Amino acid sequence: QVQLVESGGGLVQAGGSLSVSCAASGRFFSSYSMAWFRQAPGKEREFVAAINWNGYSTSYADSVKGRFTISRDNVKNTVSLQMTSLKPEDTAVYYCAAVRQYVIAVVPGGYDYWGQGTQVTVSP
Repeated sequence: QVQLVESGGGLVQAGGSLSVSCAASGRFFSSYSMAWFRQAPGKEREFVAAINWNGYSTSYADSVKGRFTISRDNVKNTVSLQMTSLKPEDTAVYYCAAVRQYVIAVVPGGYDYWGQGTQVTVSP
């Protein structure tokens, strides 16, 4: 089992950059695939980015490709999402998710563990 705690959200102007991080506690972090999802008010939770156990494979939603970068540190047990060229439509609560498998999943149902979320707000 793994516990996830996000940090780093905040308010940023459109065009700006922000990073969010997720700290994982528990054993065998390197055997987990990790992902970021987001949920805006009144909308369903949507996939943002995912990274496999060793960081060699990543996947991104089309809406963030070229602007967001997911990375992980298996020594520090962290996964991060660097966000650049932010747009108001990126405003949402960002959630970290984990599943103990080597293959990336891109739907919420593919993940077993979730953090509490961190708010990212992009002003026009």
